[in-house]
Amino acid sequence: MSCIIDAFREDQENASLQADAPSVHLLRPQEAKKWDAFVSVCPEATFFHRAGWQTVIERAFGHRTWFLYSELDGEIQGVLPLAEVKSRLFGHSLSSLPFCVYGGIAAISEPGREVLDQAAQTLASQLQVDYLEYRNLKMLHSDWPTKDLYATFRKEISPETEQNMREIPRKQRAMVRKGIKFGLESVVDEGIERFFSAYSASLHRLGTPVFSKKYFRILKEVFADDCELMIIVKEGRTVSGVMSFYFRDEVSPYYGGGTGEARDLAGNDFMYWELMRRACERGYKIFDFGRSKHNTGSFDFKKNWGFEPQPLYYQYQLHRSGAMPDHNPLNPKYQLFIKAWQKLPISVANFVGPHIVKSLG
Repeated sequence: MSCIIDAFREDQENASLQADAPSVHLLRPQEAKKWDAFVSVCPEATFFHRAGWQTVIERAFGHRTWFLYSELDGEIQGVLPLAEVKSRLFGHSLSSLPFCVYGGIAAISEPGREVLDQAAQTLASQLQVDYLEYRNLKMLHSDWPTKDLYATFRKEISPETEQNMREIPRKQRAMVRKGIKFGLESVVDEGIERFFSAYSASLHRLGTPVFSKKYFRILKEVFADDCELMIIVKEGRTVSGVMSFYFRDEVSPYYGGGTGEARDLAGNDFMYWELMRRACERGYKIFDFGRSKHNTGSFDFKKNWGFEPQPLYYQYQLHRSGAMPDHNPLNPKYQLFIKAWQKLPISVANFVGPHIVKSLG
């Protein structure tokens, strides 16, 4: 690793000899506050560009990270968080950013963007990865293969609570009111146990491996008040739970799920309404429902809430691989795995799942 870092730094120093050209640097712990100060004001940046993801990915999954930033005259011009994932099953990648909906380069100048883009391509070549991946909100390279798998759903929150309720389409609004009539309540939790029980139960029904409790604990520890756990309860019983991220004027429900009775009680509908209601009362302006795969129940659910899908550009520069990766449940070759996973005892699935999902990114 040290040889690669030394070679990479030498390449960047040579590239920065040009007058007035931004230089590229690897993020060090003492520069995290400076990085986050830039992210907080850069229009292109998202919650997933925050420096804390370096800690999360390294501690939770053990993956090597390469958080790059460009600088000119002591001022950051752009950031590019990257993580390297090595797996015997799923290959070797350099991605911005695994486990995150958004990523890629966030910059305030084209020179700052260009040097980061070139640095990432150089690093991918030195690491001999299968591919370099950017998870962009906007297309960066028209000639790179682009995966048309996901859309994201974002919508403005009205400053008036009742207006937000009226803007939910009629059928979905009826589900929210059903949850209210059942006497569901929302509480904010500091621990992850109740959330994890609802989340893991939901993923088990879908036949999807679950993240470890350790991952969620680290997320809460690193992002503190900007990472919130909201639990939906009925008579003290956990019905649903969601982990949400707050960034600038946005709220994003990122991980969520419900127990077996959530469907009958409209627990998930009530949960997302409560999150929107609370965010409205706190002055947040954007509700980011996150990504969903086309032609899935999750995709349709978000449309039924009145959100319009917006394209995501997951772009790849192929190195050792001849094609884009296809590690997703819609791939027919994973259907037998999904059916088998659903039949596992949930305790077994929760033990084995984290060892699989940490390599998927």
